[in-house]
Amino acid sequence: MENLVNVYFFGKKYQVPESLTIMKAMEYAGYQLVRGCGCRNGFCGACSTIYRIKGQTELHACLACQQKVENDMYVATLPFFPLVKQVYDIEKIKPTEQIMMQLYPEIYACIGCNACTKSCTQGLNVMQYIAYAQRGEYEKCAEESFDCVMCGVCSSRCPAGISHPQVAELSRRLYGKYIAPETQHLIDRVKEIEDGKYVELIETLMNKPIEELKELYNNREIEK
Repeated sequence: MENLVNVYFFGKKYQVPESLTIMKAMEYAGYQLVRGCGCRNGFCGACSTIYRIKGQTELHACLACQQKVENDMYVATLPFFPLVKQVYDIEKIKPTEQIMMQLYPEIYACIGCNACTKSCTQGLNVMQYIAYAQRGEYEKCAEESFDCVMCGVCSSRCPAGISHPQVAELSRRLYGKYIAPETQHLIDRVKEIEDGKYVELIETLMNKPIEELKELYNNREIEK
């Protein structure tokens, strides 16, 4: 029989196999997860979680679908964190430093505590990309924040109330819209789709049995 460990979900003790992730352990314990479970593979950011090991003072942040359980782990999920999401028209704003001042002025209240970086579930240098956003260096901000999954854990630890994921998203949109060079093959492919070039192919695929689709997928030619 597999080794069991003691875990505490919302204050209640359970014994679960030590090989399970937090998410699977919650289901093993009888919880029915209908929210905060998302893709279950570690990239959508829906299952942001905080935990502490009994006898230790450090508070850890993770994604429940990635992190394995540990003995005497106390777990609390964060199904929602109130990020500030400003409304803007990307066609009307420009990649200037002033646009951040207008939409997310709280980034200039950053005290440099680095709690955001320490808590990031993806290991991103969050404080650094906020510094780039402060200076209007949107290409650098976009690159540094590229792997952000919008889980909001960084913002939950921020004493300045910064909505880091939304700042990063605005930077990536500004970069993609105004700074990044046009990609001709992408423009050509979009036009082909709009012209209906792939409609017949898509309809053919949709009408194939699932086993044939699996066979096509498993033996597809993968571009190197």
